[in-house]
Amino acid sequence: MTTQTKTPPSPTTAAFFAQAALSFSIALIAVTVGIALLPVDPWIRAFLGLGALYAVTSSFTLAKVIRDRQEDAAVASRLDRARMDKLIAEHDPFKAPTL
Repeated sequence: MTTQTKTPPSPTTAAFFAQAALSFSIALIAVTVGIALLPVDPWIRAFLGLGALYAVTSSFTLAKVIRDRQEDAAVASRLDRARMDKLIAEHDPFKAPTL
């Protein structure tokens, strides 16, 4: 008995990826233009720019951590399933129990 382990298809389509990338780009450009055109001193503009940069980098970090946790859960689930498949394959229901 051979078990074929196939990676499940990605739930995201190319169109969804393109929409997410485009949406992120538009939002980042809008914030950058908004900060650049604000009628404030340059040091306030720089402070707001650094805040926006921090928000962007921390959102990437959060997305990576969430993805890593989901991948770890998927690997653990596959390992549990492989162990169960092995136990089921090795089980002989007609074998006399040993004491």
